[in-house]
Amino acid sequence: MLPVGLACLRYFLVGSNHAETKYRVLKIDRTEPRDLVIIDDRHVYTQQEVRELLGRLDLGNRTKMGQKGSSGLFRAVSAFGVVGFVRFLEGYYIVLITKRRKMADIGGHAIYKIEDTNMIYIPNDSVRVTHPDEARYLRIFQNVDLSSNFYFSYSYDLSHSLQYNLTVLRMPLEMLKSETTQTRQESFDIFEDEGLITQGGSGVFGICSEPYMKYVWNGELLDIIKNTVHRDWLLYIIHGFCGQSKLLIYGRPVYVTLIARRSSKFAGTRFLKRGANCEGDVANEVETEQILCDASVMSFTAGSYSSYVQVRGSVPLYWSQDISTMMPKPPITLDQADPFAHVAALHFDQMLQRFGSPIIILNLVKEREKRKHERILSEELVAAVTYLNQFLPPEHTIVYIPWDMAKYTKSKLCNVLDRLNVIAESVVKKTGFFVNRPDSYCSILRPDEKWNELGGCVIPTGRLQTGVLRTNCVDCLDRTNTAQFMVGKCALAYQLYSLGLIDKPNLQFDTDAVRLFEELYEDHGDTLSLQYGGSQLVHRVKTYRKIAPWTQHSKDIMQTLSRYYSNAFSDADRQDSINLFLGVFHPTEGKPHLWELPTDFYLHHKNTMRLLPTRRSYTYWWTPEVIKHLPLPYDEVICAANLKKLIVKKFHRFEEEIDIHNEFFRPYELSSFDDTFCLAMTSSARDFMPKTIGIDPSPFTVRKPDETGKSVLGNKTNREETVLQRKTAASAPPPPSEEALSSSSEDDSGTDREEEGSVSQRCTPVKMTDTGDSAKATENVVQPMKEVYGINLSDGLSEEDLSIYSRFVQLGQSQHKQDKSSQQLCSRCSDGVIKLTPISAFSQDNIYEVQPPRVDRKSTEIFQAHIQAGHGVMQPLGKDDTAMYREYLRNRYL
Repeated sequence: MLPVGLACLRYFLVGSNHAETKYRVLKIDRTEPRDLVIIDDRHVYTQQEVRELLGRLDLGNRTKMGQKGSSGLFRAVSAFGVVGFVRFLEGYYIVLITKRRKMADIGGHAIYKIEDTNMIYIPNDSVRVTHPDEARYLRIFQNVDLSSNFYFSYSYDLSHSLQYNLTVLRMPLEMLKSETTQTRQESFDIFEDEGLITQGGSGVFGICSEPYMKYVWNGELLDIIKNTVHRDWLLYIIHGFCGQSKLLIYGRPVYVTLIARRSSKFAGTRFLKRGANCEGDVANEVETEQILCDASVMSFTAGSYSSYVQVRGSVPLYWSQDISTMMPKPPITLDQADPFAHVAALHFDQMLQRFGSPIIILNLVKEREKRKHERILSEELVAAVTYLNQFLPPEHTIVYIPWDMAKYTKSKLCNVLDRLNVIAESVVKKTGFFVNRPDSYCSILRPDEKWNELGGCVIPTGRLQTGVLRTNCVDCLDRTNTAQFMVGKCALAYQLYSLGLIDKPNLQFDTDAVRLFEELYEDHGDTLSLQYGGSQLVHRVKTYRKIAPWTQHSKDIMQTLSRYYSNAFSDADRQDSINLFLGVFHPTEGKPHLWELPTDFYLHHKNTMRLLPTRRSYTYWWTPEVIKHLPLPYDEVICAANLKKLIVKKFHRFEEEIDIHNEFFRPYELSSFDDTFCLAMTSSARDFMPKTIGIDPSPFTVRKPDETGKSVLGNKTNREETVLQRKTAASAPPPPSEEALSSSSEDDSGTDREEEGSVSQRCTPVKMTDTGDSAKATENVVQPMKEVYGINLSDGLSEEDLSIYSRFVQLGQSQHKQDKSSQQLCSRCSDGVIKLTPISAFSQDNIYEVQPPRVDRKSTEIFQAHIQAGHGVMQPLGKDDTAMYREYLRNRYL
């Protein structure tokens, strides 16, 4: 995307696709001091056409015809997308994404993290009306660091779950065709109307849905242009976390992706946003989705994909904590009496609509205290759930699981994670998970007892997750992240089993797979904790396993102090920035400024400013349409209300927009292995599997604590030594950005996170040191040669080995002297060189020329069947194939 400035009167935004073969142009008027005037010409240009257009604009706006030096058209900035438009007290600004970094790939759809942005003031200086408070608002707005954990994708809807996205894609074609006529009239896409008429009827239908605005953070910034420009200009961003790692199972790549979507409703910082608002939106609400996919086939239609979703959020009550007392744990107070659980009813009605039933609450707050503190929330939550459940049908009631995690942690007789594992098993069995393919044949032949008890909804094309686990403690940070990890670990075992990758749905600690997954979840927890609490996690999975090193205690104290400092001194400014960025507060001339408000309570609770039009029933507290379709989530049901949210478009079958191969591999770009994302991401084989020869390469084998691939770093946490270690590994990922370093811990898990760092850039900084320091660093981080290669070359070679090597060198020299045109071997050989007869399938095979062998008909048919399987067309099995498979199972398992 190339915003281009034209003279002093207007901006032109020229947007293109990845291949730069199609372009759209927006014109922004700069003569309006306060209003935003944008014109979309509703036309798709080719590269030649857009060059001619810009050339005519350049030629027509020079000060004097023929003077190239005084051109009226110049490039202002290059960008990757438009975040939106914002206005304070003067004119509008445009916010552009100027740097991005690829963080994940789902089905060939790239997910990017925003690395840098640029704000450009639109009105010209000649018409600008200045205001003394404009600079202060601009500074507050920019306090929301868009380069910190904001994500977007051009082709994948990050605001919805994978289950929703793939369920929508399975909608019947007849229904799509019936909706096409109305949608095309509303979309004003000229290219669609022009191209398909000339190209005949060889079209395919594409479908996209409206984003789930609860998890969109720039919805307010795009609202002013949403109905003016083409939808391709609208780029919705989410806030939270995104990480992806590669699990290698005997060479078979499996991608494990973790996506966290932070709610933009009732958003804020730790002590300033507690409980819920009048609309049922809770503080610190985050939807976490773990996606598992077989990376050998990347297509959504032919590949194997699975996902599991869980939620965290503050206790849905009217409660708060007074931070004016400057206490580490301010007292909890209930702000409003809610005997009919009105706010909890609104919250759980939203959850039933999005996730279906059952809704399972895992409450981790303390239940027994000398002085009532956290127990206040437990008692009120139990009363609210009990009241709401008496009106729900028995099969769809809210499941409430209280468990005092802090109490069990202090006990020496109880294992916290064992108890959490029991809870996780029961939760996953009730909700099930999503998988886009039917149960594999091996699971039918060898059924597992736990598999048969699995809940959810079984459909002909796979399984659907119905219901969700909602975990909370007081802050929804440390205890919640550990509980979510244990539930995610249990779900991961079922996901691997459903894809036929393990023989039993069970995963053990200290395996490469679980270590990789634990690292993802710790990065996830650290990121969310920094966003809401101002520091990283204080208690980690290692803490609750009681295997954390003794130095971890001092680091926990530092994290606690960091969190306390952030809450006491910087949270108020961060809250003002969030309110301004999300459009909760709109600066208006003649009204109090944002920094003059004594509280933002009235901004987030709309019922305090005006009477709500209707009030829900105290007994029938749910939406009627939602309860009819339970246990399925209403948002995924095919009905008239949901069809209105869909946009249907018809493409030609050879369009670049729907060509997954070109989108993923990008043959029009020069690429190298060093820059390839799939090779740079964290890998279980490279980063976790021991490097010792003879070790079982399975990622499901239990390792000793000192056998991990990352143990070569020892206890070193020095960044330069880590960089030097990466320099010695050809396939290691690049180091993290400064932002990643600032959010990393100094323990072992922090070192692990550094290796996951910046996964799309391949530039590795080298520390300039003197010879002594370099020698010490190399000695510390380089593995012994015998441990890596099985031999020690410094001991000297035997005479036999030297003789073989000298013959090899002479052979290479004689081959190098051979003339390319000569096809006959040299008759005269050097002394001691063995005459070698090439044993190869190639009829002609040397360093100059290779003639490929002929392939028989059967081999060609096998290869063609393999290609067809990649496109989802499976060959029918014959009797011999079935008999061979049964014989294999009988010999292997029976």
